[in-house]
Amino acid sequence: MSGLTVAWFHCFAGIAGDMALGSLLDAGAELAEVVEMVRRLPVRGWDLTVEATQRGGIAASRAVVRTDEDGVVRTHSHIVGMIEEARLPSRVRDRALATFGALAEVEGRLHRRDPAHVHFHEVGGLDAIVDVVGTCAALETLGVDAVAASAVATGSGMVRSAHGLLPNPAPAVVALLRGAPTYGTDVSVELTTPTGAALLTAVGGQWGPMPAMTITRSGFGAGRRDLPTLPNRTQVVIGETEAEAAPTPGQPVALIETNLDDATGETLAHTVAALLEAGALDAWVAPVLMKKGRPGHVVSALADLALAGQVARAMQVETGTLGVRFQLRRAAGAGQGQPGPGQGRARRRRPGGAPHRAPAPRGRDPGRAEVAARPGPRGRRRQLSAKRKTTWAGSLRPGRRDREDGLRPPK
Repeated sequence: MSGLTVAWFHCFAGIAGDMALGSLLDAGAELAEVVEMVRRLPVRGWDLTVEATQRGGIAASRAVVRTDEDGVVRTHSHIVGMIEEARLPSRVRDRALATFGALAEVEGRLHRRDPAHVHFHEVGGLDAIVDVVGTCAALETLGVDAVAASAVATGSGMVRSAHGLLPNPAPAVVALLRGAPTYGTDVSVELTTPTGAALLTAVGGQWGPMPAMTITRSGFGAGRRDLPTLPNRTQVVIGETEAEAAPTPGQPVALIETNLDDATGETLAHTVAALLEAGALDAWVAPVLMKKGRPGHVVSALADLALAGQVARAMQVETGTLGVRFQLRRAAGAGQGQPGPGQGRARRRRPGGAPHRAPAPRGRDPGRAEVAARPGPRGRRRQLSAKRKTTWAGSLRPGRRDREDGLRPPK
């Protein structure tokens, strides 16, 4: 069984709609097939061609959209109607709608309007519509199942828009790339446009270096300008990932762990309870032998990806560790964490539907120990440390010096 076909965009000079489309056409997407799909939109007066050019001494393709209209302003609802009216393949339609939906949500938030009634200016022009739908069509002709991207470069200075001068990167670009790895450059050009950022966010959403795959195609999409200090192009690398052998049903979860060599049993027990209280699906402690033969413990927790940060913070507060490590795992079974019937009260179920354990007495939630009250963010570990210092100080007789009998205060 074959894996997924992945398109990874290398945005070392940013990305725009025409650069994304040009890179896919340069990688082998058939221009005639792309144009045929875009022609299904109920709008005329445009033409899409490809120009062979160079940027930084490397061959690239530039997608050029020529239109007859000038200054037409469309709303998000208008563009949605155009895309839904066209008989596009389902993935092309969904990706195009997601891209304009992301743009509408950001523009609505920036201008405090209902996203459905947002007026698109530059991104609602016919050339931008052809860039977005054409990029989604090119992805479909190449059979791309998933899209990923590198860290995204942005420019500096100011850019001119329909609203006047705006800081570079534009506010819409900043909002669209929230949560994505980005970095600025000293190039006073709009390297990343709202259309390019929306395509990466809505169609892709995966960030980082090139994923593990067998490369099958690659291409460069040229920007409009030839910059003296930066090769103005976007690269796309397309490849096949290896198929997973017998994928396990269930949703992805994060495995969060840390090693400890100075924790008491009471601290460890309280930590497990606090991790479960913070939202962990499961938590446990395992004894290990650390370097130089020192005994230690590994504290582990499984958590939903959305709660992984919260659980990690609870682990750091309760144990005092300097750091935790993350691994991605997949929970086996669709019944994870779901309540099941049993003697009149809810029971959590193991994967596959087996009951986790008998109902706990006195109505306590199974697997959730009570967490002792603690002032503010101070964890149980700090409480115990303060308690030991108080006990040691109270054990000294008046006039007795610390060095007698080798007594030393606890660390």
